[in-house]
Amino acid sequence: MNLDIDIALLCSTTLLFLFLLVVLNKILYKPLLDFINNRNSMIQKDLENASQNADDVSVYHEEANQIILDAKNKAAAKRIELLASARADANKKLDAKKSKLESEYSEFIKTLENEKAELKNALRSQMPLFREALKAKLGKI
Repeated sequence: MNLDIDIALLCSTTLLFLFLLVVLNKILYKPLLDFINNRNSMIQKDLENASQNADDVSVYHEEANQIILDAKNKAAAKRIELLASARADANKKLDAKKSKLESEYSEFIKTLENEKAELKNALRSQMPLFREALKAKLGKI
């Protein structure tokens, strides 16, 4: 009888174990494995998206560098243009000042020539007086 009870107990334990395996497989293991598989696939998708985002970022970075390079080139061209314009304005002002000074100088020279001529004429008109004064001084010696 003991053997019958042991076999019955072993059979019932085996049946209970198998029943628990089926129930746990259905309730716990399959949902857990499904969750892990879903999680792994989501991680894989996130990695792919991150890789795609990194590629997009590198494209945007290159685009930003190109925009910065274009802006630098435009700024350099504008600077050159402004410097040329400033030089042209400075040269115009310099030329205007030179021509003004040249005209003032030529007027000064004309005035000086006129004064020279007047002085010569005044001295020539005074020459007879100087000769007489010189003769008088030499006569006293």
